[in-house]
Amino acid sequence: MPDLGGWISKTFGQRPADLAPYERALTHGSQAAENYERLEFLGDRVLGLAIAEWLYERFPAEPEGALSRRLNTLVTGAQCADVAREVGVAPLLRLGKQARGDGAADSDNVLGDAMEALIGALYLEFGFGPPRDFVRKAWAKHIEAHASAPKHPKSALQEWAAAHNRRAPDYEVTDRSGPNHAPRFTVKVSIGTFADASAEGTSKQEAETAAAAALLEKLGK
Repeated sequence: MPDLGGWISKTFGQRPADLAPYERALTHGSQAAENYERLEFLGDRVLGLAIAEWLYERFPAEPEGALSRRLNTLVTGAQCADVAREVGVAPLLRLGKQARGDGAADSDNVLGDAMEALIGALYLEFGFGPPRDFVRKAWAKHIEAHASAPKHPKSALQEWAAAHNRRAPDYEVTDRSGPNHAPRFTVKVSIGTFADASAEGTSKQEAETAAAAALLEKLGK
């Protein structure tokens, strides 16, 4: 197990007085009853506030709708998992034997939740400042990824269907596989009999979004 205290100091710029909350933030439910779920709940809100404040400052001319689309893109589980990989969370995860064997250390669900839980633990010890600073550093390249606010694929597909007098998109889960901590969903989206596409994701919502993006690409959008 890597030096957790040293990693926290390097990653967050703070030396923790007590490692227990951070250990819990890295503990999956397969390992112990006292796991990261409550801290993840808190960290999710801290992350959302940090990103919302940053977007408000960074894009002063954008309306609420555009800011919301940016926010929704930046706080997804997949985005949090990407940041977790970049800062080296995976080797620190505390997983049960079965979960580790099933690949939970590389699961977007697990890594994303642990990243948010660590932000929650940091907030409890140091207040809003340090997690805010960490988010602005770790998400810096992601916030600049789009020159204009990205439109959510499901919204874009809905608008395309309406503009072309087609039926509204219909989403159907066609497959669910994998263990509970790392599920895989396959979703098919159809616009009547005109066109359809399928995609996978680690949640129903993620799979629906990916399917909508795939169908938009098929439609040349």
